[in-house]
Amino acid sequence: MRVAAIDCGTNSIRLLIADVIHDDGVDRLEDVAREMRVVRLGQGVDATGRFDDTALERTFAALDEYQELMTRHDVPAAAVRFVATSATRDAENRQEFIDGVRERIGVEPEVVTGDEEAGLSFAGAVSVHPPRAGEQVLVVDLGGGSTEFVLGDEKGVSAARSIDMGCVRFTERFLHGDPPTDEEIAAAESEVARFIDEVQRDVDLTRVDRLIGVAGTITTITAHALDLDEYVPEQIDGAALPLGVVAAAATELLELPRERRAALPFMHPGRVDVIGAGALIWRSVVRHLATATGGRVVAAATSEHDILDGIALSVPVVAQ
Repeated sequence: MRVAAIDCGTNSIRLLIADVIHDDGVDRLEDVAREMRVVRLGQGVDATGRFDDTALERTFAALDEYQELMTRHDVPAAAVRFVATSATRDAENRQEFIDGVRERIGVEPEVVTGDEEAGLSFAGAVSVHPPRAGEQVLVVDLGGGSTEFVLGDEKGVSAARSIDMGCVRFTERFLHGDPPTDEEIAAAESEVARFIDEVQRDVDLTRVDRLIGVAGTITTITAHALDLDEYVPEQIDGAALPLGVVAAAATELLELPRERRAALPFMHPGRVDVIGAGALIWRSVVRHLATATGGRVVAAATSEHDILDGIALSVPVVAQ
């Protein structure tokens, strides 16, 4: 069955068109097209509680492109699922966004809860990197407006927490300098620590055996750690790097001025101004995991498969 999944986050909107292959009772995806546009839908939402008109225009322009692709690849209308996450949950004028989506692609966007977002992220990540028997896997989806912490095993999700901590939100709140000042970094780190304490109440981080990070911030940090000459998903997907290497790469990105970040060959232009905040958050998370697990977790793996894949895998059920 050919399906399309659209993930509309705070920073980017992404499209996956794929064929769902049923193989020995397990569904897997065979990609037809993957697209990403950085539209910064959540621009200013943290401060104003509303979508900015220009951000809506950028998002709708990307949707027009996606509709053309879905038509070209013969995706049935019943097999399209559109999921909106953190920024849309927060915006008081979200109906304007929802109406605009419906008008352009004929699909009702689903504004999912943080728990639903977490479950979709876990499903996408483990569809390609499944847990071993008895292994507790923590999937961390670090987005523009929120971050999901999802703990599970081969049977599925056992605990999850979504928190309002993301690269766009933290850039707008804390990191205004170029590069950010020590005081700005300290304030942001204090807030990350507070959020991680909140996560720990719902998700026992001491049980984690393996850490998998997903979404653009983490894949970009991994590309930097691998010193890639360009963004190569095949080299990033599945890369498991020592926590110290990940933290060092994150520190470099946090401390680089904007001009030097923009010159990195793997850096998407839409991530240049927010990657520092994302790097700060991911550095704090990996350091915390090293301590919380008593050194049991020594590496962080990266997956190119995330909530977008989870959405696509859920489409046949929705379509029926």
